Amino acid sequence: MTATSAALTPPADAIPPVRHPDAPAPGELLGSHYEYCFGCGGGQPHGLHLEARAGEGVTVTAEFTVTPDHQGAPGLAHGGVLATALDETLGSLNWLLRVIAVTGRLETDFVRPVPVGTVLHLEAAVTAVHGRKIFSTAVGRIGGPEGPVAVRADALFIEVKVDHFIDNGRPEEIQAAMSDPDQVRRARAFEVNP
Repeated sequence: MTATSAALTPPADAIPPVRHPDAPAPGELLGSHYEYCFGCGGGQPHGLHLEARAGEGVTVTAEFTVTPDHQGAPGLAHGGVLATALDETLGSLNWLLRVIAVTGRLETDFVRPVPVGTVLHLEAAVTAVHGRKIFSTAVGRIGGPEGPVAVRADALFIEVKVDHFIDNGRPEEIQAAMSDPDQVRRARAFEVNP
């Protein structure tokens, strides 16, 4: 296991995170931020279909079941899929801050193998905010929310404007997301990935 890099250590003048007053209530299912997101979208047949719930403060919990589509070595989850699950869970935290942010850096430790068929229980928390930088941490456990740690990550998210997606995304998907009549879904479509 490696120590967290200096880039993921909040500066001394960073402030504690503050949950937005309009954030989903603790226990509320956050739902997919975008139907075709590989991490949480229902429109991805081989995706993670990760389900995140708001926690207390600026925390979330999430779960996903490792299927045969997610394996790397025979019978075991692919490390990239596990990193994706951590990234998706960490990205969900931004919904509690009500900001649009993208992953700037993600450092992952793989502690133990995760077999196909396992339900991975994830917890994530924002630890500090410094300007546009959002520092967070997550852990994934097997065998239940109190089970042994299988993976963990520290991350830095950077707050961006919606133009980041409009200027860089494929026009067909951007237009489809922006045409959604549901204002919340429209806003959430642009909240997680770089």
